[in-house]
Amino acid sequence: MVLRTTPDGRCVVPQGDWTAAALADRASAKALLAQLAHSQGSGERPQRWDLREMQQLDHVGAQLLWRQWGQQWPVELASTELQQPLLERVARLALSPEALAAAQQRPGGWRSSLDQLGVRVIEGVAHASDYVRMQGQLLIDLCRWARSPQDGPWRDVSGHLYQMGTTALPITALVGFLIGVVLAYLMSLQLRQFGAEAFIVNILGISLIRELGPMLAAILVAGRSGSSITAQIGVMRVTEELDAMRVMGISHGFRLVMPRAVALAIAMPLVSVWTSLCSLAGGMLASDLALNVTPAYFMQALPAAVDPANLVLATAKSAVFGVLIAMVGCHYGLRIKPNTESLGQGTTSSVVSAITVVILVDALFAILFRDVGI
Repeated sequence: MVLRTTPDGRCVVPQGDWTAAALADRASAKALLAQLAHSQGSGERPQRWDLREMQQLDHVGAQLLWRQWGQQWPVELASTELQQPLLERVARLALSPEALAAAQQRPGGWRSSLDQLGVRVIEGVAHASDYVRMQGQLLIDLCRWARSPQDGPWRDVSGHLYQMGTTALPITALVGFLIGVVLAYLMSLQLRQFGAEAFIVNILGISLIRELGPMLAAILVAGRSGSSITAQIGVMRVTEELDAMRVMGISHGFRLVMPRAVALAIAMPLVSVWTSLCSLAGGMLASDLALNVTPAYFMQALPAAVDPANLVLATAKSAVFGVLIAMVGCHYGLRIKPNTESLGQGTTSSVVSAITVVILVDALFAILFRDVGI
């Protein structure tokens, strides 16, 4: 690495290899920095730079030149066709602190707000389009599996059933039990004022079986399994396994999306019933302690207080929740870019979107079936 200056002092001609490997030599790097400091402090800044005598130039060397130029282009610059895109990329990415602060403090105005709104609308349309396409592909894959069951991913479905269903039972049981205890204690304070202690069975039965049980199970599974689905597929993107599957002709929908959707569609109703039973157990214990409503009376009055249609509705709703959680997780997993930052952002967006979708669909079920089982 050599920095040569013309006799008139107005043109600087770098020579040699301006790369990270060359700068790794401390002696060469120290000598080069001394030459750069001398050229900058020798009076008027050189206005002409000729880079055509360089043998090699990478991003490290380009950044060193860009800082030497004061993060602005020299008056005259001669470079090769290969050097120019590299210099432009470094100039575009390497903003000075003053320019960065000015860009952050610059008022946006209505045009900037309108541009941001347009970008968000386009991103939302792209998400919706990909999601609808994935749903259609899921239906096609299910028909393909129905035509040839022996070729289906049975082992994948079985593994996902264990990971997303069986391993979720302890945490859902704990949360459901505590929710039942809390709800029973809060209701007991109000029912005791009106002498309506017996109605604790109706309140806990309908609220836990119809709404809170499926909702709690769906939210816990969305945060636990939804994030896992996105992270698994995202890591496959980072490690280029998805590209390898495409090269080998393996369908992403048939091998990745469909097994997870089927597994969660089967597991979610079972997890929902399990969560509701644990919630009722917690509510029954708290009712006995707070209102002297014995477990025998609670279990005897529960079938008369809760119509079986509520259990059917909760089970069907949980199956829909399971498919939606799996679809959202796979959707964000397949959209992850091959870098760790996108992996973290995609996982976070997947959990938030899955929980939001579950709440919206639950509200839709409550409106459509408000007269069922009541």
